[in-house]
Amino acid sequence: MNYDNKKTAGLLLFVGTVQFVLAIIISEAVYSGYSVRQQQMSDLGDWSLAGNSAAIWNISGILWGLFIIAGAYFIQRGFKSRLFPSLLVIIGFGWTGLSVVSLDISLPVHILFAWVAGFSALASVFMCYKFVKSPLSYVSVILGAVMVAGFVLFGSGSYLGLGLGGMQRILIYPLLLWLLGFGAYLIGDSSDTK
Repeated sequence: MNYDNKKTAGLLLFVGTVQFVLAIIISEAVYSGYSVRQQQMSDLGDWSLAGNSAAIWNISGILWGLFIIAGAYFIQRGFKSRLFPSLLVIIGFGWTGLSVVSLDISLPVHILFAWVAGFSALASVFMCYKFVKSPLSYVSVILGAVMVAGFVLFGSGSYLGLGLGGMQRILIYPLLLWLLGFGAYLIGDSSDTK
């Protein structure tokens, strides 16, 4: 992969994810009475409930999705696989969609975007194993396994005492951590990818 494309892709993924992580923290602090344990993360973007938090959450979510799509473009320019960057585009599209269509606008459409983004994220995290060196390749598999466990538990309604919001974070935080790590890897790795 061209070194400049790699650094650009990594920077886009890293910066986009950092701004979203900070927006999560700010949104939770601004939303009066918000419960990390009991409430979904998407409640932070619900205009009817969240007030100012909704603007922070939704704008940041849209930006995050666009950063992922832009990063995927630069990854596509150098990776031999077309599937991997396509999965990243689907994550970005899904997250942008669920940020535009908040829970209070259309619950079924919001959930559809969330599941599309979630399953694409899961596939991307596992597929990344082929494109990075260890130890990040192993970390990707571990984070993917945590996401699979989270999907199973979330779908079964078994929240292990974490509550709905806590279990939902078990699904989303591994993706955030993986994108931060993968972005940093691309920024720092000057060698050709497999």
